[in-house]
Amino acid sequence: MRSSAVLVALLAAMSGAAVAQTIPADPMATAIDRSTAEILPQVVTWRRDFHEHPELGLQEVRTAKVVADHLRALGMEVQTGVGGTGVVGILKGGRPGKVVALRSDMDGLPVTEQVDVPFKSTQKAMFNGQEVGVMHACGHDNHMAILLGAATVLARMKSELPGTVKFIFQPAEEGPGGAEPMVKAGVLQNPKVDAVFGLHVFPFTAGTIVYRSGPLMASADEFTIEITGRQTHGAVPWGGVDPIVIGAQIVTSMQSIVSRTVNIAKAPAVVTVGKFAAGNRSNIIPDKAELVGTVRAFDNDERVKIRERITAMATKYAEAAGATATVTWGLGYPVTTNDPALTEKMVPTLQRVAGADKAIVGPLTGTAEDFSYFQQEVPGLFFFLGVTPPGKEATAAQNHSPLFFADESALPVGVRALANLAVDYLRGQ
Repeated sequence: MRSSAVLVALLAAMSGAAVAQTIPADPMATAIDRSTAEILPQVVTWRRDFHEHPELGLQEVRTAKVVADHLRALGMEVQTGVGGTGVVGILKGGRPGKVVALRSDMDGLPVTEQVDVPFKSTQKAMFNGQEVGVMHACGHDNHMAILLGAATVLARMKSELPGTVKFIFQPAEEGPGGAEPMVKAGVLQNPKVDAVFGLHVFPFTAGTIVYRSGPLMASADEFTIEITGRQTHGAVPWGGVDPIVIGAQIVTSMQSIVSRTVNIAKAPAVVTVGKFAAGNRSNIIPDKAELVGTVRAFDNDERVKIRERITAMATKYAEAAGATATVTWGLGYPVTTNDPALTEKMVPTLQRVAGADKAIVGPLTGTAEDFSYFQQEVPGLFFFLGVTPPGKEATAAQNHSPLFFADESALPVGVRALANLAVDYLRGQ
């Protein structure tokens, strides 16, 4: 009996050893996990400091200094004032290889915080000529803390890195846009970036990673339609040209653009008129009316087609009614499109970090992101990190709300995700 027990124990030990030899622990992934746990208190401190001291787009002076000072302390080459207030840190690994970029945005929003936390923002700033509260209501405080954490973790592994990592801290994502100016300033050059990764906190369950191959977030364009008719008395409409009726016809006709001309089997789109302004008295038909709206699309060809259709409809309807219409476009961020090959390659990394059941394919999202400008230049992968406490998903405040709340339990998942994506990409995994 004793010899049989010994034999069983020996076989079990050999079996365990065989499994260990078959699936060896990844020392770099293990090092990332260990370092993340060690620096987590500092990541939380960064997040709370950024949250308490938000700054609006292109005003991120204090924020940029905090970021740049830490990157320098890690021994990196640091560039400041890139594309405005942007900061770039360059970590050159101990072995030659590719170049990967990790990106975070830095700006807050003109929102007065209503979340009761010890590090609640009480900051004020001028915005559009008015004094407003300032809040990290879209979670960029989390993004910066996560990326500083990833920079710290990877700097500890510098000698083992087979390549270079660029840490991009971008201003003004909420507007007027910081990614495009950074691209024009050469942020993806010298050394040339081969791939770029980024994340955004979102009200999914805390610690969940949500990704999607191909289009993820919509383009966002704005239009203004100025209709000029001829003013007349409200009792004598035949004595003028009514721009309000023409505007109403234009609004109604635009509803057929998506339903009748956009291939929604390929990608959805949305056309919304959010403002219709005209006149100042009940008995005066004015000479002018103004329509202001937005177009969201997930396909660049459809984006162009919708723009052309709106312009044609507005000008032709006005002309047919004896008025004129001018259409002015403000082209916003392009479609945020994840490179399919890069996404497929990196999904195992996301699954390893979050757990296979917590790294999931998500839906299309109608909001827009200027990370898309980086993706127009190099292959990119952008994903969401859930920050809502479990069980509160149905009632969680959305991004941009004064009640937006981020569960800090998601922070280490974000740090590990960005650090592992950089390492696995550079190693060719």
